[in-house]
Amino acid sequence: MDRFDAVIMGGGPSGATAAILLAEAGWSVALVEQKEFPRRKVCGEYLSATNWPLLARLGVAEQFADLAGPPVRETAIFVGDRQYRAKLPEAGDAFGRALSREKLDSLLLKRAVECGVVLFQPARCTSHTRCGESHSVTIELHKAPPLEVLANIVIAAHGSWEIGSLPTQRQPTPLRGTDWLAFKAHFRDANLPAGLMPLLAFPDGYGGMVHCDEARASLSCCIRRHRLERLARTRNISAGEAVLNHIQESCAAVRAVLESAELVGPWLAAGAIQPGIRPRYRDGIFAVGNAAGEAHPVVAEGISMAMQSAWLLTERIKHRRGDLKSPAAMSPIANSYSVAWRYAFAPRIYAAAAIAQWASRPRLVLAAGPLLRTFPRLLTWGARLSGKSHVVVSSPTGPPTKECYQA
Repeated sequence: MDRFDAVIMGGGPSGATAAILLAEAGWSVALVEQKEFPRRKVCGEYLSATNWPLLARLGVAEQFADLAGPPVRETAIFVGDRQYRAKLPEAGDAFGRALSREKLDSLLLKRAVECGVVLFQPARCTSHTRCGESHSVTIELHKAPPLEVLANIVIAAHGSWEIGSLPTQRQPTPLRGTDWLAFKAHFRDANLPAGLMPLLAFPDGYGGMVHCDEARASLSCCIRRHRLERLARTRNISAGEAVLNHIQESCAAVRAVLESAELVGPWLAAGAIQPGIRPRYRDGIFAVGNAAGEAHPVVAEGISMAMQSAWLLTERIKHRRGDLKSPAAMSPIANSYSVAWRYAFAPRIYAAAAIAQWASRPRLVLAAGPLLRTFPRLLTWGARLSGKSHVVVSSPTGPPTKECYQA
């Protein structure tokens, strides 16, 4: 059997980040990704300014800057025909930017391969067992016999939507009317001011917009299942179009932004989303990204948390390649990682849950309107609470130029 220092399940932002950092530290790494790239994915596509040090460490800051949309300097709330705007909290001289997942994921995966990572794609991990002091992982390949490999470390970076038999994967659950379902689409020629990332408030849902690459605006949103079912029963159109109509009917500010916009590609849908905190270490497997925990997309911190969680883990293991075989050696590392993870991300998850409940009740948002108009810094404070200025990765080696942050 092939042997690796680490097998990483999932080639999205968290998995690719972990693979790059470990490979650069001299580890032999196998990265297993189920989907072909480039691929579109339901996601807000925004990376906050606190990610620039990590992008520099990964060696992709310059490429990211060349591809991404304009710097995002302002936030806002669109509710009904009202808009409440404020500055985003500063993170030094840096500003966050957005890049479509088809480009971001491909950029990170290409960098991982350049660092010597062995990529299995399309492929998926179907089973995991302990084999003495090693892990035995079965990889199901596309149009080829299954492959069994051994590894000292296994990292789950497969996200939270995928159902499977691995200890870190989600199990089937009954459908509920209160489930949150996610949608995303790209638009061209939207009347969204450059540098603005608004929160959209509408009944039983919330959303966000931001300029990403290729002069497109990304609209992502979540809606309760029971509301979507009522929309789908009354309109003979796709679910994505029904959700968009619902947003525009209840939020005139969005209607004005999209009145002359052109839909680029089909709507994407996913869910139910699984916000919350999950074990970061289970049955010998470390979890990063959404496999470890996720916030409601309302705060646009999903990609940031995914990549930063991978950094938190790899910082604790990358210099211990030869002595991580026994559970006794793993336990203190798992505890340290779990504590650091909660410190960095639990506040974002709790804040996001509260904001999601508030934004999906437009009457409550409108009731707060006079206060938001008088004290716009409340929006800035809310963005700071959701992690927009919380630095997890600092002191990069080979930092990008200042133009990357601002251009």
